[in-house]
Amino acid sequence: MDNTILLIVVGIISAIVGFVIAKSLEKGKASRLINNAKKEAASILKEAKSDGEAAKKEKMLQAKEKFIELKAEHEKVILARDKKMAEAEKRTRDKESQVSNELSRAKQLNQNAENKTKEYQKRIEVLDKKKEEIERLHRSQVEQLEVISSLSAEDAKSQLIESLKGEAKNDAMAFVRDKMEEAKLTAQQEAKKVIINTIQRVGTEEAIDNCVSVFNIESDDVKGRIIGREGRNIRAIEAATGVEIIVDDTPEAIILSCFDSVRREVARLSLHKLVTDGRIHPARIEEVVRKTKKQIDQEIIEVGKRTVIDLGIHGLHPELIKVVGRMKYRSSYGQNLLQHSREVAKLCGIMAAEMGLNAKLAKRAGLLHDIGKVPDAEADMETPHAILGMQWAEKHGEKAEVCNAIGAHHDEIEMTSLLSPIVQVCDAISGARPGARRQVLDSYIQRLKDLEDIAFGFEGVQKAYAIQAGRELRVIVESEKVNDDKASNLSFEISQKIQTDMTYPGQVKVTVIRETRAVNIAK
Repeated sequence: MDNTILLIVVGIISAIVGFVIAKSLEKGKASRLINNAKKEAASILKEAKSDGEAAKKEKMLQAKEKFIELKAEHEKVILARDKKMAEAEKRTRDKESQVSNELSRAKQLNQNAENKTKEYQKRIEVLDKKKEEIERLHRSQVEQLEVISSLSAEDAKSQLIESLKGEAKNDAMAFVRDKMEEAKLTAQQEAKKVIINTIQRVGTEEAIDNCVSVFNIESDDVKGRIIGREGRNIRAIEAATGVEIIVDDTPEAIILSCFDSVRREVARLSLHKLVTDGRIHPARIEEVVRKTKKQIDQEIIEVGKRTVIDLGIHGLHPELIKVVGRMKYRSSYGQNLLQHSREVAKLCGIMAAEMGLNAKLAKRAGLLHDIGKVPDAEADMETPHAILGMQWAEKHGEKAEVCNAIGAHHDEIEMTSLLSPIVQVCDAISGARPGARRQVLDSYIQRLKDLEDIAFGFEGVQKAYAIQAGRELRVIVESEKVNDDKASNLSFEISQKIQTDMTYPGQVKVTVIRETRAVNIAK
């Protein structure tokens, strides 16, 4: 047991000794590791310090370079600013010098102006004195002249004014006449050439329209069928068409009377269908008239389309095409309106081409110039047809030149383009040519009488005769009251009076005849 304890104690002591030795060895190793770490740390610190010094030197060099660069730029900016300031100072000095020169010059001018003002004031004073003296002498001379002539100054002035007025009027008339003749020398020949060429290239029929149409029938038995029992058929036809039907003793003919050509045509075609079909009674009459009206409306559109195609006019509004078609059934002074408008369109196209203008636009204006004569339910019948036509053209998008030509062809408005006088001239040519129109005898005679009355309204006129169907007015004057110069002036004044006061087709030539006769008797 003692040995066992001893062994245990020895083992414990050995373990303790071993532990102490192990700890000593570990301590020595740790000491060495610490020393090595210290040496490495010292080396790292030394290297870091050297690297920091190098980086510090590098950054300081970069900072110095940047500072030098910024300093150089700043110096450039300062130099540029100094240069601008120097230039501004120079300009300011120049301006100050210029202003001082201007001030000195202005001062000199003011001084000169003051001197001249004083001089003018002195002259004005001298002139006022002279004026007073002249007025005093003038009054004295006027008083002496009044005593010598036995006339007051106002009477003498009135006589002088009247004398000068007469001379000035004669001189003005002579000047106007000379200038007009001078202008006509060059313009008249070319104008005549254009008009003659235009007229020669257009040939149309004479006026044929009237207010009645004749419906031919095969036998007089048909008249009874048209009249019907107690006249019911003829009353139904008149009520449906608005046309007066005259059945008289004229063999194989019935007369249709109405101012509206469309109604007459509807009545004529309806009668033709009824007579051909043989069934004539009020219900059938109303049905046939209704169908015929639709047929006429379609025919109106077709006529309008054919007309614009024949004339080469494109882009016309459908409503205007319909109005053109309705012209076929309208007349003016016995002249068919569509025929007249086609003629005017052709004349306008030819004349515009001769003058170097737009021929297509001229044709368009010529065709549409009388559309205001075709009645419309909404139209104001008191408005002149030229203005009404212009309003319709504007409503349906026609160009301003065309609208002005339509509205100005009777001088209701001012002309603004060259198309307007062309349309006016061509309208006059178409209406004034022989056989183009029929006029009521009373209005024709009244126009001739009015021409002669205008001539008799001037002093010194002895006789006046309207000849050549009103195209010429011959005026015979008293030789004692009218001299040669006054005769020329009288011709001009009468022509202007006719142009202002009368409406007439074409032109009126005014011829003043002054005749001096010396008569003696030999005994």
